[in-house]
Amino acid sequence: MNTILPPSLASSRRSDHFKPAANGETRSPHYDCQPHGDHVELTVFLPGVDAAGVEIVVRGPDLVVVGRKTHTVRVNFAAANLESVQLDYELRLRLGRDLDYSTLTAALDEGILSVRIPRRSSVLAAAA
Repeated sequence: MNTILPPSLASSRRSDHFKPAANGETRSPHYDCQPHGDHVELTVFLPGVDAAGVEIVVRGPDLVVVGRKTHTVRVNFAAANLESVQLDYELRLRLGRDLDYSTLTAALDEGILSVRIPRRSSVLAAAA
């Protein structure tokens, strides 16, 4: 299992940290988001992506997950119609401000990215 470092907390006004795909085309991956009492579990399906190709960026209440695939040029590229298969993944979610993004943990195992984002302790204390 590969472990990914915590995300970089980017200011909502700075857009120079996150760089979109070179050709500008991405596709949205399948995902599942489950809220629990003290945390949120996010599962993102990124087949063909290595741990080095995953980038998690936080912008205020938004979470952006980018999965860059290793692009191999095949001899029969045009004949096989692989244009859409080789697109990178990009997922943008607005999860809110009640989560502690600085302590999230993420792991990638066989193309399945598991992200756990704990809720802020002040929100948990107010709910009790």
